[in-house]
Amino acid sequence: MTATPNTNSDEEQLFLATLQECLQADNDKRTAAEQIYQDVADEKKAILLLSTLRNTTLSGPIRSFAAVMLRRLFQTQFENFWPKYSPDQQMAVKKELIARITQVDDDETIRKKVCYITAELAKNLMDENDQSQWPEVMEFLFQSANSSHSALKESALIIFEAFPGIFGNQAEQLTQIIHQIFLNCLNDQDTKVRYTAAQALAAYLKHNCENTQLLHIHRDCLPFLISTVTHSLANSDDDAVLKALIDIAENAAKYLRPGIDEVFNLCLETMQQKDEFEESRRHLALEVLVTLSETASGMVRKVSKKYMNRLVPQLLEMMVDLEDDSEWSTKDTIEDEEDDSNAVVGESSLDRLSCALGGKTMLNYILATIQTMLQNPDWRYRHAGLMAISATGEGCHKEMSVLLDDLVNGILVFLKDSHPRVRYAACNALGQMSTDFQGTFQKKFHSKVIPGLLSILDDHENPRTQAHGGAALVNFAEDCPARILVEYLPQIIEKLEQVLNRKYQELVQHNRKLVLEQIVTTLAAIADTVGQEFSPYYDRFMPQLKYLFKNAITPDYRMLRGKTMECISLIGLAVGKEKFINDCYEIMQELVKSQVDFENLGNDDPQVSYLIGAWTRICKILGKDFEQYLPIVMGSVLKAAAFKPEVTVLADGDNEVEEDDNWEVLNVGDQAFGIKTTGLEEKASACSMLVCYAKELKEGFVNYVEETTKLMVPLLRFYFHEGVRAAAAESLPHLLDCAKLRGDDYVRQMWQYMNKELFKAIEIEPDHEVLGELFSSLGKCIETLGVSSLAADELKELTTILDSHLKKHFERSNERVEKRRDEDYDEETEEEMVEEDDFDSYILNRLSDIIHSLLVTYTDSYLVYFDTLVPHFYALIQPTRSISDRQWALCVFDDVIQFTGAHSHRYTQFFLSPMAESLADTAAEIRQAAAYGFGVMGMNGGPVYARACAEALPRLFTMIGAPTSRAPENNTATENAVSAVTKILKYNNSCLDNLDKLHQVWLSWLPIFEDTEETPYVYGYLCDLIESNNPVIIGQDNANVPNVIKLFADAFAKSSIEVDSVVGQRMILILRHVQTIPTIFQTCMNVLTNEERQALANALNAKISPQNHQIGSSNHIMNHHASV
Repeated sequence: MTATPNTNSDEEQLFLATLQECLQADNDKRTAAEQIYQDVADEKKAILLLSTLRNTTLSGPIRSFAAVMLRRLFQTQFENFWPKYSPDQQMAVKKELIARITQVDDDETIRKKVCYITAELAKNLMDENDQSQWPEVMEFLFQSANSSHSALKESALIIFEAFPGIFGNQAEQLTQIIHQIFLNCLNDQDTKVRYTAAQALAAYLKHNCENTQLLHIHRDCLPFLISTVTHSLANSDDDAVLKALIDIAENAAKYLRPGIDEVFNLCLETMQQKDEFEESRRHLALEVLVTLSETASGMVRKVSKKYMNRLVPQLLEMMVDLEDDSEWSTKDTIEDEEDDSNAVVGESSLDRLSCALGGKTMLNYILATIQTMLQNPDWRYRHAGLMAISATGEGCHKEMSVLLDDLVNGILVFLKDSHPRVRYAACNALGQMSTDFQGTFQKKFHSKVIPGLLSILDDHENPRTQAHGGAALVNFAEDCPARILVEYLPQIIEKLEQVLNRKYQELVQHNRKLVLEQIVTTLAAIADTVGQEFSPYYDRFMPQLKYLFKNAITPDYRMLRGKTMECISLIGLAVGKEKFINDCYEIMQELVKSQVDFENLGNDDPQVSYLIGAWTRICKILGKDFEQYLPIVMGSVLKAAAFKPEVTVLADGDNEVEEDDNWEVLNVGDQAFGIKTTGLEEKASACSMLVCYAKELKEGFVNYVEETTKLMVPLLRFYFHEGVRAAAAESLPHLLDCAKLRGDDYVRQMWQYMNKELFKAIEIEPDHEVLGELFSSLGKCIETLGVSSLAADELKELTTILDSHLKKHFERSNERVEKRRDEDYDEETEEEMVEEDDFDSYILNRLSDIIHSLLVTYTDSYLVYFDTLVPHFYALIQPTRSISDRQWALCVFDDVIQFTGAHSHRYTQFFLSPMAESLADTAAEIRQAAAYGFGVMGMNGGPVYARACAEALPRLFTMIGAPTSRAPENNTATENAVSAVTKILKYNNSCLDNLDKLHQVWLSWLPIFEDTEETPYVYGYLCDLIESNNPVIIGQDNANVPNVIKLFADAFAKSSIEVDSVVGQRMILILRHVQTIPTIFQTCMNVLTNEERQALANALNAKISPQNHQIGSSNHIMNHHASV
């Protein structure tokens, strides 16, 4: 179909009237007009919008609106309407756009908008080879950029800024011409041209940020860029040029290296000019420095000594900028502080700088400044000093750790400060440090911090401070070992009960609920940490909580009711089903009633997330008994999980979304999207809830499997929230499990619906944690379904995806090698890269899990595909690679040996020598993986590995006999080596000499107890030797039997062998036989500790499974042989 670009005047007039109605303030008229607009075909709409734009007699607003809508049409509907135009019609549109730009006497705002439309069309006309299908626009750009007319120069630069990739695959050969354009325009006499050139250069550098050679070519533009920023600060109210500097700091920070001193001085001076500049401008100047510190931390650390002594005091001075509101501490409703206030920006920037530059660079400057602030008689300075400590802990963690005693003691003093906001800040600091220094903080300071925070709960005159004390106690409790918190439980409970009762009365009498909401949350956190230890206090709180939950039903109490739901369900989870069940039915009925009202709750209602969380916890408590409630809850849970957020495509220059707290910006490639965040967390919670239901209820969830699967699979690519994607991935194997009740065909159909999407998600997932969850999900699905899970072409496709991820692993590793050669490399940079190494190690771990699942499922038939991956693992096993690289490569080869047996011998050229050498590695995890490998060679490898096993024994003996082999950090590796020798002795001993001598040494290595996966092999072999009356093990005249029985007692005492396991039952039969020989048995008992005697008594009283063998004669310990 071919569109006709010509339109008659009636159509144009009607369309014009529609556009005017779209701008009406009247809601009904505007909505009706928008519908009429939507009904116009896109190909017709584009022409009518262009016609409106061309009509210079129309008012500015209507033409401007037409320009915005035309750009949006090119952004969102281009493929739908552009191909419907003939080549001549397409050329006419192109010419019209360029003609509009060349009308230099036209409205400047309109011309700029046409430039954006032109850039959008140019972007759409790039083919897959990055070749422009609109060469005329490039010619126009060069002509305009070199024109004598400033408006044309500015227009060319606007187009270039909006689409810096406009030159496509010709950009490289045009580099010098582009460079000259920037150089000329940054030195142009016209101010607007210079300002626009600065913005265009920022966009160009961002587009080419990976091209270091190109950045170097444009380095001589930097002085003129900085002078342009300086000029704009002095002569313009527009901050666009300063924002361009932020863009460069964010995307091409190293470009600024030669001018870093000028940038710091300019920004610091701008920040200081309070009388000349608005706060917003000074905040932007600060943002340049903070962003630069985040993106080029090593570069900034090199010059930090020159500037941090000026920057840090300015940040702390900003944090002092607080209003002295006498009602602040008594307000019952807390409004969020404005994100653009000096205090918030200062604190946020201090936090970001500390995280970016680290404690070595930042801490001394911060501490030097806050020491005097904490002694200031003005409460605002003491408040700012304490809030600075809160903001610094995460980034300066290492350096602050050694100062914790002094810092905590100093903060505790301020819990008794005369001003409530200072006491609030002290609570904030203790709460934040509880999180930043979790574990250590609680163990060292519980005796001071818990009583200190409990004392704040008595501050009834200042409820906001009182509530914050409760919030700090939540932080402390969440990361506190239960045994520590239990010590203080009576005092904590007594205080919470007092406050709860008093605040309940305040709620009834004065409708004050702030502290009550917090105390309910604090109570929940305490119960969650101490678990069953909360049971004695259950009846003191549950009646009042139930009453609150039932009666706090007005809109004002939504948050209180939600938090009460959370508290009740967390207490139920803590004390367990038996204690909770008496109240459970009543609570469930009330929750059911709430669930019925769920349809009437808005996405922003806080009860939604609390309700979802409560149902999840109660499902865990009730288990199968929860099935009866599924028909009631599933509708609302599925509704929340299916929620679709509002999304908008952002054009360049759209900043309304960025300034709205309810919206976030997501960049996908070159395109920015605005996402309304309302309802997103509830969606993620609902998805997690569905995972819980499928996992806990299994076949009881079968009626909801199909609908849940259809919901979850598309969410694997829900790029607006990592938690949603992770939950979707986690759900898949559980859903397959649930569906088994409906038969194999149904499960196969489900898997066919899932697997392509799962493959695609693994291929493109950007977040490493979600990628790990996807790998884990796929591995579990494969093991759940068995050999029918993947066809040959799917196995090949999956292996190609794994190959791609392994290549990315090496690429990232090589990037880190290059960073270590960078001139800005320092100790802090190394710490950052260690964290990146950990991310890669995590992905490699999960990737090896998939290979494990494939080998478990397909055994040697997978090797034809594995051949593709072998070179990667051979590279990873080399001694020059990191510990985690070598560890996971060894683990993969271990799996190959274990699950393909003799077929794995084809790869010995790749792994055998490195595996043997790894037995002497300095890293315990490497030795452990290597030892395990020789163990499975012995057990699963067969005769082809007999010689390799024999040759490995001396290395294994050396490893086990090392002086520090039983040290805590080495013991698991050593026990794996003992198990490996055990498996070789039992299953692959054909090349071994003098077994009796080997058995004697082997016995001396026992007991082992830590690695409970390996203990059954070792003690099972010990049983074999006893049952076969091995003279080395039994000893002459049974002399060695007491030592053997002591080993059994030790194994039972330490639970390294379970009494009801196969090996445990064999050991008990042997014990009972020894028991029939009183003299030997008494000798055995004499060498045991009390703990071992008790463990032995418990084992002897245990039931013996009927399938176990009967005892032989008294002359033989056992005369049968059973395997592990």
